[in-house]
Amino acid sequence: MEWRIVSDWGTRRQRPAVEAPGSWAHPEPGSAVPAPPPATGGQVGSANGAGSPWWSDALSDPWRDPAAPAAVVVTPPVSGAPPLEPVAVRPGEGVRPGLRLVVLVSVITALLAGALGGTLGFVFASRGGLGSGPQLGGGNPAPLTQRGPDSVAGVVKKVLPSVITVKVRGGGSTSLGSGFIVSSDGYAITNDHVVAGAAGSTVVTFSDGNTVAAKVVGSDPESDIAVLKVDATNLTPIQFGDSDSAQVGDPVLAIGSPLALANTVTYGIVSAVDRPIAAGESGGPTRYYAAIQTDAAVNQGNSGGPLVDGAGRVVGINAVIKSLAADQEQAGNVGLAFAIPINQAKRIAQDIVDTGKARRTVIGAELETTYRGAGGGVRLQTVPAGGPAAAAGLHPGDVLTRIGGAQVEEPGDLIALVRKYAPGTGVSVEYTRDGAKRSAQVVLAADGK
Repeated sequence: MEWRIVSDWGTRRQRPAVEAPGSWAHPEPGSAVPAPPPATGGQVGSANGAGSPWWSDALSDPWRDPAAPAAVVVTPPVSGAPPLEPVAVRPGEGVRPGLRLVVLVSVITALLAGALGGTLGFVFASRGGLGSGPQLGGGNPAPLTQRGPDSVAGVVKKVLPSVITVKVRGGGSTSLGSGFIVSSDGYAITNDHVVAGAAGSTVVTFSDGNTVAAKVVGSDPESDIAVLKVDATNLTPIQFGDSDSAQVGDPVLAIGSPLALANTVTYGIVSAVDRPIAAGESGGPTRYYAAIQTDAAVNQGNSGGPLVDGAGRVVGINAVIKSLAADQEQAGNVGLAFAIPINQAKRIAQDIVDTGKARRTVIGAELETTYRGAGGGVRLQTVPAGGPAAAAGLHPGDVLTRIGGAQVEEPGDLIALVRKYAPGTGVSVEYTRDGAKRSAQVVLAADGK
């Protein structure tokens, strides 16, 4: 059996060759010992001096039969077989398949690593990590709601351009309140107590931050109404509503600058109507009006600002609040705010613009301030001849219990309810005389001041 070395793409392996006669055969006795074959190219092997790398010195084999000669016979190639020719390697084919496999695996590994890295990056960006905890918030945010003009946001957007912050400087102090534009040429309405005693400059600031000068045209302390003229034109006037149509439960918004926080909006409802108010500061005039009561939050700085209905129409002027605090400076909202009805405020403001002063509506009688009846009401002390009360047949001593359907409890109530109406308005009254209930129709008039 002969063993040859066969090349297989860089891997050496041995396989049996076809057994030739005489291979590894013992020579006949007496035959000559063959000499080792010459090495290729005449080179002699380094191990034993033989030319063939497979040459073995059989005489030195300790296991041989000493009586038998030994020789290693190398079988020459089969005669007639063509010699092997080297395979020419074309350009680009020098990379062996094993190396190609390594490169392919490396590329696939890099692609997988990139994909994994991108996935992990997305997870960290969207969920803040790979934690197994719940994802907070909805996966898909809801679309932005379109706010119609009749929504609260739509009403505010409509009204804000007409609302102003009023600052009056004088006497080393600054008075701050709110107001609203009522004509495109610059007339505005606010409270008298916001501009009372104004001896310095008056400025107004619009919702967009623009500030311009203004002056006080006139005011009526007893109704707490003042008119300003703003040094600007092409303004957006507020739309007037009908305060006589306001009902309990109607939605309303108060807009102004409470505690100097401009463009503040609060929301509530009408809590009551025709709430008689007789308010004033110590040493100052008493202010009378039949107020619209609301639970919309109102604080200092809201004074003079508009109270608007659900359509953005002004129905009142925020003027006063009820508070548990004894000190006015410490008073804050407790859900009891009162606004001057816009029908009354508009009439007074128009009088101020037209004549420089306001007319006050009267019933034409003096009242007993000390009377307290078991069933409420106010008693007439004097009834001047020729006045509205006398013309309606009222007498001194009559006790008025209702006017225009509203209950009368105190003298201030009657004054406030009478001033709700314009001069010349006919209003029904209920009264008692000598214990009998009666009614009359009184045509109110303006006072002579």
